[in-house]
Amino acid sequence: MSLFACKLKELRLKTGSKQIDIAKYLGILPRTVRFYESGEHEPDIDMLIKIADFYNVSIDYLVGRTNNLNSHKNQ
Repeated sequence: MSLFACKLKELRLKTGSKQIDIAKYLGILPRTVRFYESGEHEPDIDMLIKIADFYNVSIDYLVGRTNNLNSHKNQ
């Protein structure tokens, strides 16, 4: 499983989100969220941005480049 898939599932479970809620926000089917979480599919850059916005984390965090959730924000 990719780092992205692990981070995505971890965030969903940590926040108590449901796949259907995320899917509605992203404008995709819930099965697509399942595919992302299982590593069967990966989102394009536009979808990655939406996912980062949904969870209020950086794209770098989602793809495993940092463990800092908010590395995109100015300090």
